[in-house]
Amino acid sequence: MKIAIVTDAWRPQTNGVVTTLTRTAHCLGELGHEVALMTPEGLPTIPCPSYPEIRLALFQGRRVARWLEATRPDCLHIATEGPLGFAAHAAARRQGLRFTTSYHTQFPQYLRARYPIPEAWSYAGLRAFHGAAVRTMVGTKQMRRELRRNRMRHLVLWSRGVDTELFRPRPESPLPFPGPILLYAGRVAVEKSIEDFCRVERPGTKVIVGGGPALEDLKARYPEVVFTGFKYGDELATLIAGADCFVFPSRTDTFGLVMLEAMACGVPVAAYPVTGPIDVVRHGVTGCLNEDLAAAIEGALGLDPAACRAQALEYRWENATRQFLGNLAEARGPAPARVRRGAFATAVHRLLG
Repeated sequence: MKIAIVTDAWRPQTNGVVTTLTRTAHCLGELGHEVALMTPEGLPTIPCPSYPEIRLALFQGRRVARWLEATRPDCLHIATEGPLGFAAHAAARRQGLRFTTSYHTQFPQYLRARYPIPEAWSYAGLRAFHGAAVRTMVGTKQMRRELRRNRMRHLVLWSRGVDTELFRPRPESPLPFPGPILLYAGRVAVEKSIEDFCRVERPGTKVIVGGGPALEDLKARYPEVVFTGFKYGDELATLIAGADCFVFPSRTDTFGLVMLEAMACGVPVAAYPVTGPIDVVRHGVTGCLNEDLAAAIEGALGLDPAACRAQALEYRWENATRQFLGNLAEARGPAPARVRRGAFATAVHRLLG
């Protein structure tokens, strides 16, 4: 089967969306499917306002339409609600192609954290975008419930996997900091609530791995925290494995793949009891969920590393990819009725397509 995937999130970005899509594309190939990718790679881009590390490929509507016509996929999956995603959305509807979408990013919360944009407006735009898809894939049951409350439809589950060979316990590589070592890895941005972690007062060392628009501000205000910048591959896995507790302060993630990576290293997770952690962390077994982040850390320290590793081993990329394929198969019925676009969605299509 030929599967076309369109995504605005791609290398050199480092995040859960990019990891999910690259691993899924790889597994699809191993399962005998042909994958065609439309990404910003090789296209003219501009930096995203307030987040220059993310590059946006604007005004690519004709290119995307020609690519779809030439590719002639059996299935089309639009992974992101960005410029390329909107361009593919418009082209697919013009060409009468069925497609699926996925929901990776809590845009209503991300936008509200930066600008005074009501969440109701953002959800209206999301309904317009995803409403034309035959299926919209979400990472967890809690995320599906939340989106249903906001009147989004035909939602199906698509879980995640973890590379348990790369992310593994490494007792031979301790970190050179006073313990206990509390570590966060991921984007350093306002929506990740990393300042909540920085404010926690307790003995030991706090380590933040990653980069983003909030990095320099946090470094200036919290000099006692160790900031490593971006780390990749074996170096990243070694840092995570050297922690005593992985702290995940985000309240806005749809899944939180890095929590699985920490568990695969035998490191328990401390997090808030919100979407993402609620479905990923087994409270009292592989981590601790508490509205008091300091209490969550205290509860997570000392949990059994073997239990963390055992849970991570349940998440395999091949299984997640087969679930993705099953969702594509569900989308092979009649195309959905045309969804009327609101003013917001119409304006975005005109701007980006």
